[in-house]
Amino acid sequence: DPVRDRQVGFARVVTDFATFAYLADVFILDAHRGQGLGKWLVNCILAHPELQELRRWVLFTQDAHTLYTRFGFRQIDEPQNALYFRPAWKEAEQSLIRQE
Repeated sequence: DPVRDRQVGFARVVTDFATFAYLADVFILDAHRGQGLGKWLVNCILAHPELQELRRWVLFTQDAHTLYTRFGFRQIDEPQNALYFRPAWKEAEQSLIRQE
C-alpha cells in the first residue's frame, strides 16, 4: 500500500559514539501528529544499541519540552531552549522510585 509505506517523520542524531550526542530535527507531519509517533521515534533513538554508552545528550526545542522531559531530559538555563540528558540521572531517578 503506497500510502502506508510513506515516510511521515524523521530525526537526526549527531554523535561521536563515545560520549556525546545531539538529537536534532525530530519531526512528524501534521496529519500524523497526536498518534504517539514522536514518542515512539525518540524512544527508538534513545534505545538504539550503538548509543547506550553515551554520557551526554543535548537538544534544542521551543515547544516540545514536555515530550523530552518524559524521557529524562532536563531544561538548562543557557543556552535558551536547550535540554540536557545524562542517562545516569534517569537510572538514579528509577532507583529512587523503586525504593519508595
